Amino acid sequence: MTIRECYAALGGDYDDVIGRLRSERLVQKFVLKFPEDGSYALLHSSLEAGNTEEAFRAAHTIKGMCQNLGFTQLADSGSALTEALRHGDAAQAAALLPKVDEDYAAVTAAILAFKESNGL
Repeated sequence: MTIRECYAALGGDYDDVIGRLRSERLVQKFVLKFPEDGSYALLHSSLEAGNTEEAFRAAHTIKGMCQNLGFTQLADSGSALTEALRHGDAAQAAALLPKVDEDYAAVTAAILAFKESNGL
């Protein structure tokens, strides 16, 4: 699997990110680091604890990383969640979370497949 194929699998915009980073090596480096970031786990633990401020920060971080990396689908669902949390709307956040979870799973599955297919 190529990095471009990885982007197709995760619902991303490879052309956008390569236009910004200008190097496939850099794109690959940052893509491979994405699953190691703790923001997704922090989002869930914060929501479970009812801490919408901390959940907002985690969602905002996820949204920003995804925008920078061209993970379009997760950036979009993360953005909607971020806005709900910005306004302290826990009910709307709970309704939006399943889509974020689905998109996050797709991104991490595609990255794992990329790593395995390239022996990384």
